[in-house]
Amino acid sequence: MQEEELKAYWKTVVETIQEGVMIVDPNGSIVAVNQALSELTGFGAEELIGRSCATLNCATCRAKRDQEGHHWCSLFELGRMNKQRCAVLRRDGRYVQVLKNASVLKNDAGEVIGGVETLTDISGLLERDTAIEAFRRELSGRDTFHGMVGRSAVMQRVYDLIDNAADSDAPLAISGESGTGKELAARAVHERGKRCARPYIKVNCAALNEALLESELFGHVRGAFTGAHQGRTGRFEAANGGSIFLDEIGDLPMVTQVKLLRVLEEKVIERVGDNHPIPVDVRIITATNRNLEAMVREGSFRQDLYYRINVIPVTIPPLRERIEDVPLLAESFFRTLQLKSGKDIRSISRQAMDMLMAYSWPGNVRELRSTFEYAFVTCQTTSIEPKDLPAGICRTMPKSRNQAGATVRQQSGDRDQRKKQKLIEALREAGGNQSRAAELLGISRVTVWNRMKRYGLKAMRWVEE
Repeated sequence: MQEEELKAYWKTVVETIQEGVMIVDPNGSIVAVNQALSELTGFGAEELIGRSCATLNCATCRAKRDQEGHHWCSLFELGRMNKQRCAVLRRDGRYVQVLKNASVLKNDAGEVIGGVETLTDISGLLERDTAIEAFRRELSGRDTFHGMVGRSAVMQRVYDLIDNAADSDAPLAISGESGTGKELAARAVHERGKRCARPYIKVNCAALNEALLESELFGHVRGAFTGAHQGRTGRFEAANGGSIFLDEIGDLPMVTQVKLLRVLEEKVIERVGDNHPIPVDVRIITATNRNLEAMVREGSFRQDLYYRINVIPVTIPPLRERIEDVPLLAESFFRTLQLKSGKDIRSISRQAMDMLMAYSWPGNVRELRSTFEYAFVTCQTTSIEPKDLPAGICRTMPKSRNQAGATVRQQSGDRDQRKKQKLIEALREAGGNQSRAAELLGISRVTVWNRMKRYGLKAMRWVEE
């Protein structure tokens, strides 16, 4: 290829790429720019060529000039510049955030004859990151608990129980319908506890057959079975010192149940194909959407294992029992998808929200999230309307806004009354001792004190209604 042809091809390449390209001579005068740089800065090529690169008023160059007291560019001092974030001045007076890469250009004799810079517009990314961070801060400080969204009374009880159980090493069993957020609750238990800095290992007991599951949980030695060409560490060993989350524990085969019982009782495991016990120190967290008590009666789940894993039971309520949390969850999913999709959807209409509040949500929180993913695909306006929701939800006849609000207030009031009555009974049984009452209720003493204050109960030896 001839040199002139090569130059022509390089010019085509430079004009094709999306990053702005600028070439300067050793004095900082602009020699050439591509179309992308003109679009980025708003300056035409004829306006920039021959002028100083200081025209763009780059923040990093300004700092260098202020420090050194002259117009020498740091590029010619350092030789190159990698991923330097800065702001450059556009023709209209606005600054645009860019990522700059630059290098000096040398001739065959090794003499510096200029420099080349590429500028990538990152203003859109920064705006998106800022919005995401603002949303994350908003969510983390309001109505959330380690990713679990809700401020209903039933969810507050779940949060209290997780808080109280977090520092214990006793096995914890999470139950609830599919899609209620059991995995989030399990992670919250680990993150709130003293093992939070240690491993958190998850195993889905329904995803593997019996042979693979044992190897996955306990590991195996070389030659333990066909294809076992080398030994393997199991999940229990990997979780040593931390927590292991056994999801779908109701699908655990009977043979594996026996081995898990030994782990719970003796705190040792044996790899498949080996008989040497290996001590492990793990906190076991389990979850299921099945009725383990019924499975015990049917003989498909070991009774002794059930009592060993169910030391601290936590039940995650279905969404239909905390319908007052639907607006909070809806806002969370809406804002997340708004940022993720980039679509100009700004709100949820009142009629659409009424339908969401009237629906029974058999798929729970997972179904609500899927509903918003569907709505963001179908919505062609700036507001999510009933027509944008899945057909099953659209067939729901929503109550009037006043009726829905009254129902939620009534449910909340009933739950508060039951909670108050249980507190009174516990305090009466404990003779007014708040620590003892906390033990009876399975909550912390601070929670007891807060509820006494909330319900106007005085600290006395015998509490009367």
